[in-house]
Amino acid sequence: MGQSNTIRILDGNTFVVCEDTGDIEATPSEPTGLFSLDTRFLSTWVLTVNGERLNSLSFDDLQYFESRFFLVPGMATHYVDAKLSIIRERTVGGSFREQLTILNHDEKPVDLEVRMDAASDFADLFQVKDEILNKKGEIYTEVESDRLRLGYRRGNFRRETVISSSMSARYDSKGFAYTVHLEPNEQWDASIDVQTHAVGPGGRDLRFGLRTHGTERLALQHDLEKWIADAPKVNSEHGRVASTYRRSLIDLAALRFSPLSLGGATLPAAGLPWFMTMFGRDSILTCLQTLPFTPQLSKTTLRVLASLQGSRFDDFRDEDPGRILHEMRYGETAAFEEQPHSPYYGSVDATPLFIVLLDEYERWSGDVALVKELEQESRAALRWIDNYADLVGNGYIWYERRNTDTGLENQCWKDSWDSISYSDGTLPPFPRATCEVQGYAYDAKVRAARLAREFWGDPEFADQLEREAADLKERFNRDWWVEEGEYFALALDPDGRQCDILSSNIGHLLWSGIVEPERAEKLAAHLVGPRLFSGWGVRTLAEGETRYNPIGYHNGTIWPFDNSFIAWGLRRYGFAEEAATIANGILDAATYFDGRLPEAFGGYPRELTKFPVEYPTACSPQAWSTGTPLLLLRTMLGLEPHEGHLAVEPRLPVGMGRIEVLDIPGRWGRVDAFARGRLDLDKLAD
Repeated sequence: MGQSNTIRILDGNTFVVCEDTGDIEATPSEPTGLFSLDTRFLSTWVLTVNGERLNSLSFDDLQYFESRFFLVPGMATHYVDAKLSIIRERTVGGSFREQLTILNHDEKPVDLEVRMDAASDFADLFQVKDEILNKKGEIYTEVESDRLRLGYRRGNFRRETVISSSMSARYDSKGFAYTVHLEPNEQWDASIDVQTHAVGPGGRDLRFGLRTHGTERLALQHDLEKWIADAPKVNSEHGRVASTYRRSLIDLAALRFSPLSLGGATLPAAGLPWFMTMFGRDSILTCLQTLPFTPQLSKTTLRVLASLQGSRFDDFRDEDPGRILHEMRYGETAAFEEQPHSPYYGSVDATPLFIVLLDEYERWSGDVALVKELEQESRAALRWIDNYADLVGNGYIWYERRNTDTGLENQCWKDSWDSISYSDGTLPPFPRATCEVQGYAYDAKVRAARLAREFWGDPEFADQLEREAADLKERFNRDWWVEEGEYFALALDPDGRQCDILSSNIGHLLWSGIVEPERAEKLAAHLVGPRLFSGWGVRTLAEGETRYNPIGYHNGTIWPFDNSFIAWGLRRYGFAEEAATIANGILDAATYFDGRLPEAFGGYPRELTKFPVEYPTACSPQAWSTGTPLLLLRTMLGLEPHEGHLAVEPRLPVGMGRIEVLDIPGRWGRVDAFARGRLDLDKLAD
């Protein structure tokens, strides 16, 4: 079963991926099933009536946390004579509930044997991703009179799935069954509860405090309504903008994840199905994208990342003092240190970006208390940049994994194995330094200088940081500039040789402000030129480079999040037209994905394809793709905090029409912003 014909519902870290009938038949390598806390709690969930599988008439995507399936027995040719219809309505909210309804449309009574096969392989999500299911513990099944208990134990690591029903059922080791008698036009209902339990040391249930069945659907509905009501309202003459914004807002609600230590506060998980957990880089960048709309996510994210900041040297986890985590997992392989994500620190961009988010959040919110609360963590992050990240000793941030078995080779956002190369396609040795991370470090120092001067009472430290930032900017513009191509190299190798390929990373340099103004125009021309810009968006790698591949994960695909920061960078340097061009392409692409931008899509030229080409294994929804339309709105409207007020300087794409964003929250209270795009004269002439 491919991902394209799967149905997905989710609530933060808990999600279900199934067939269009509602059935689950997982294999070790497919992310289908009921998952929570990085563990698959149901791998089989198959409904039959009188021994016959069911077929789908239709499927209702009710909310991100609930779905409804309309089914009949038999094959498609039998539909016209169907005397029974079956409705499966399910909700996921911490755990899982399925409401089963059977309707008899016949003129005579029927007797039915209704069965649900149920099983769990308790696969760790990493085992599914790597297509290796090697369970070292014991899977057990306990049949009780009123429930079925599926379990897995390995030492003090225990996971259980407990299944019960509102109607009397017969439970056995492979599922449960009902005997149902229905008179003509009668209906039968059963409510099935599936509780998931994650038992830690001492028998403590790690899921304590999560919603329980019976209340979760109402709680989720109220929570979603409040989430939408609290966010700014977007109206537009061009319907795609308002509909894409609403889709993004709902997906962002779905991706909110409450870490075990927080007691209900949420931050954005990275993406379904592989990354439904806390990621340093992804969560920070999503918060930066969504600050004008959902600022509460930023405060939680900053606090959680600060609380888990590196405090020691640990080669297995690539941990250093002051380093911000990359990824946190709760499954079996992390618990037994078969992989290092408990947490894992192998990214070099999350640490400077932590400071960038703290400063940007204060500029919007005026939350001085948080800036003071996180002073020591911010100083530790700055020390990491200077003392531990410079592996070569030349003032740049480098990376080389110390965990050579299970650590990440590439610790920048383009973290696939072949994403960093020379122009001839060969891969450079380690350590490596990518260009955008130097920009983040520059931005972090400039922003930290403001925090030190205004809130930490340390003007000397502020002066020092500004000197260091100015020195970094000067050296960077000398060492990374590719004279022949007139752009910045993607990376340097340890000998200072340039990975002299043209990539989308140059747009992040504009966002960070590290580019000398006289060079910005060349970068802007590249970013909307034919080698990088497909018409739908900016490619990760330019057409014509040796490793260019329009469906290569980081070597030619288009990443919506990447484009949103590129557009923001272009606006920073005054290239509003170019920013609007990129925003227009991405928002056009969004309409072909029903307003839900995927993680990535193909980099084929727009004139070749009537619609953007899907990338086969892209996560969807994914947090920083979900945040993309929100940052593009900010960029198009030119929304920037300025001296305690919100400045608005709109520049919309041609033909966009009027956009209004109402009740934008911030230190100014709530304000409105309005903009109108210029008319499309070509269309008027037609």
